[in-house]
Amino acid sequence: MTGFSTVNLLEIEDSTGDRAPGMEARFGRKHLNSRDLGVSLFRYAPNLRSPMAHSHREQEEAYVVVAGSGRVLLDDQVQDLHQWDVVRVAPEIVRAFEAGPNGLDIIAIGGPKPPEGDGVPGTAAWPDAQ
Repeated sequence: MTGFSTVNLLEIEDSTGDRAPGMEARFGRKHLNSRDLGVSLFRYAPNLRSPMAHSHREQEEAYVVVAGSGRVLLDDQVQDLHQWDVVRVAPEIVRAFEAGPNGLDIIAIGGPKPPEGDGVPGTAAWPDAQ
């Protein structure tokens, strides 16, 4: 392994496929050959609300809004998001995202990932869901 690596997140395959129409997920960790750092791109179509949520057993994450706007659900709290906002989320907090009218592009940065995985799937319980 070299001491550095470069990857274009838009050139990484979208991992969502047909499972999440209107959403893209491009995971950079393995492409960066990083032992301790994960960097991923998530793109949400305009007004898309994620019905899925997740937390982690160990990883703390930070999310950077690089385009668009929207909201993030953090356990039972909803916060507005705007371009260049950064949200740090402790591992145990359940999180989900909703895009605004212009979509939402987020860079997610995570710490070391245990070999057996770390993500815990959940359901997004949006308080204003109908």
